[in-house]
Amino acid sequence: MSATAPASLPPDSQPVTPKPLPSEHLRRIVGTPPGRVVGFLTRFVWAFLTWLSPESRDAIARFVGNLAYSLGIRRRVALENLAMAMPEKSDAERREIARGAYINMSRVVLESLPSGDRLPKDWAEQGLVGEEAWRALKARVDSGKGALLVTAHFGNWELLGEMLIRNGIPLDALVRPLKGALNTRIAVNRLGAGAGLIYPRGAIQEIIDAVNRGESPYMLLDQALPAKGAAFVPFFGKLASTTPAMAVAAARTDAPVFVVMGVRNGRGGARFRMEVEGPILPPAPGECADPITEHTARVTAALERCIRKYPDQWMWLHRRWKVQPPPEAALPPGATPPPPASDAPPAG
Repeated sequence: MSATAPASLPPDSQPVTPKPLPSEHLRRIVGTPPGRVVGFLTRFVWAFLTWLSPESRDAIARFVGNLAYSLGIRRRVALENLAMAMPEKSDAERREIARGAYINMSRVVLESLPSGDRLPKDWAEQGLVGEEAWRALKARVDSGKGALLVTAHFGNWELLGEMLIRNGIPLDALVRPLKGALNTRIAVNRLGAGAGLIYPRGAIQEIIDAVNRGESPYMLLDQALPAKGAAFVPFFGKLASTTPAMAVAAARTDAPVFVVMGVRNGRGGARFRMEVEGPILPPAPGECADPITEHTARVTAALERCIRKYPDQWMWLHRRWKVQPPPEAALPPGATPPPPASDAPPAG
């Protein structure tokens, strides 16, 4: 990603009328909805959040994030992760990063739940880093072909998806079956923004079909996966179990892969600039023994580059390295194996 100052969206890449909605069979919610009482009560919560100004929601998010950090909710997990990933930082620096991650997570929730227009009026004027990559992505989509889009639990990935849709990128988000009022609400808002939903069962074929229809699957590549189906790739110098779905789909479709991140710009009201990197190419034939793992590693490295620049915007509360690699997994040069996952990490 470029280190230069963010540029505005190129003139030929300004927001356009959204393309047709994704395939109808992807516009459904799979999971467990809330019960009647919870559903009734939460409707008032959603209405209240919608009524609040973006600035008021941001103030509440900062309060809730600071409170959760102060109460120590998963704070040890976040600090353990940061100690592994950023040993060069001081304890005080890691604590501030962790506090920022709590505030960011609170912002994600409070920004994603309201109905109506959740982005500020000037959302398209917040800047773009990676103009060449963005033009390549737009050219691919404008030709009627799908791309593979990768992001992380960073900034606000929900609103980033909405920004991409408003910019003419038809999205299908990879999701898990949902439970409860909060997740159901987020799924409803995803559909309302114009995204399709791809669930784990048969996901690879759904991704391939979506690309062939000219839609762009949108996936988060920063969560631990059970070892049996994972590719173990370097992430902050440690091997992390990662879904190979993106790399498998890229191999079967020849679709280009782009990493797209929404970086908070320091102002309130859900303002993000886009940082785009790509296309991130798979290894050439014969270049390595395991091209799927190597391609996954290259994309994961792009995620890491962005997270390192803005560490307080990533979800350090997740046990990213909890799944141990098999003994035969090769470590990257100079790397050390992650310690066993523990429920009693250093005191926070």
